[in-house]
Amino acid sequence: MCANSVITVSGLPGSGTSTVCELVAQATGFRYINAGAIFRELAGEDGLSLAEFGRRAEGDAQVDRRLDDRMAREAAQEDGGVILEGRVTGWMSVRYRQDALKVWLKADIGARATRVAGREGQSPEDARLDIEHREQSEGVRYATHYGIDIGDLSPYDLVIDSVEYTPSELAERIVAALTGADRRD
Repeated sequence: MCANSVITVSGLPGSGTSTVCELVAQATGFRYINAGAIFRELAGEDGLSLAEFGRRAEGDAQVDRRLDDRMAREAAQEDGGVILEGRVTGWMSVRYRQDALKVWLKADIGARATRVAGREGQSPEDARLDIEHREQSEGVRYATHYGIDIGDLSPYDLVIDSVEYTPSELAERIVAALTGADRRD
């Protein structure tokens, strides 16, 4: 693996990106940078709940610019490889002509709602409603602020259904793709 390798991992809420990124980081020694964690930090810095900060982000492109800047600064501090997890990190690597392995994890809404419900301690029905609201909000943000259709998976090198594979199998496929193995599922 190259010393300056970049992997982007994206997917909708509950698709398994965080779990898989942690496993890929363990397997590669790459630094894992999570856009969601940084978004939460920024909300806290502004004294807002995650929902309030999300609503602010819908109308204020500077929220996403701050997130992008923070991720770029953290990634630039790395001498070795880095894993950038976030809904649009694959798109951003294309925009900035960054050489990266771009991964999208997909999963149906039922599986994602079940995963989020277990993680957040809520019913699958409530999780599904929260996910749908969040996806609608983020879709508006990405289209408005970046001109990105989050449903367009054309920039991704590797698209994998996270329901069909265990997290370990997903991580193995991503690590294998770093060396040029098959990049499309």
